[in-house]
Amino acid sequence: MKKLDRELLQHALTRFALGLVLLGGMLFLSAWTLAWEEAWLLLGLLFIPMLLIGVLLLVYEPELLRARLRLREKRRVQQSVQATTAVLFVLVFISAGLNRRFLWLSLPAWTVTAAAVVFGIGYLLYAETLRENLWLSRTVEVRKGQKLIDTGLYAHVRHPMYAASALMALSMPLILNAPLSAIAMLVYLPLLSTRMADEERLLIRRLPGYADYCERVPWRMIPQIW
Repeated sequence: MKKLDRELLQHALTRFALGLVLLGGMLFLSAWTLAWEEAWLLLGLLFIPMLLIGVLLLVYEPELLRARLRLREKRRVQQSVQATTAVLFVLVFISAGLNRRFLWLSLPAWTVTAAAVVFGIGYLLYAETLRENLWLSRTVEVRKGQKLIDTGLYAHVRHPMYAASALMALSMPLILNAPLSAIAMLVYLPLLSTRMADEERLLIRRLPGYADYCERVPWRMIPQIW
């Protein structure tokens, strides 16, 4: 076990608290009520595992946690995707709250449950990808000494983290019982595609063996499909 980095701990807790407050604020203020079971469900599904994973990374893999906390992109394409994605998520969550407030549309209860299960599967894929790839930065970069990972999930798809992210993102508005927001969230898929294409251009140039890896594993997110 490694000695805890107090500065990293403070940074991680600040980022965690800020995310919780921002998301909770967007949801409950736009809904104008705290009596929204689906919103509390989403917050629990999102932030409880996030806290547990953060603690494990802090104790056992602090460098990976530090890389995951870096948010500032250097590449112009990634900056554009990052900004557009942020706007999309804000609009999705606020529209979901407004849907709850004005009761525009609703889904059957089983849809919310099914979406929660899909979200959980996405989180498991996320955790497994973190376990497999200790070079997994949140920003698009190639770090000094970085090695190609082609085992585990990476033996089947080139971007299992993005697959997990897509499952989680697409299921969130359904957990919130907001069908219109779920339709809007589909915009996330072409944004992910743009991010992956730009990232792969960088990896092919700077990560030894990545071009051959792309030939061995032709699928980006879904085996035999995409």
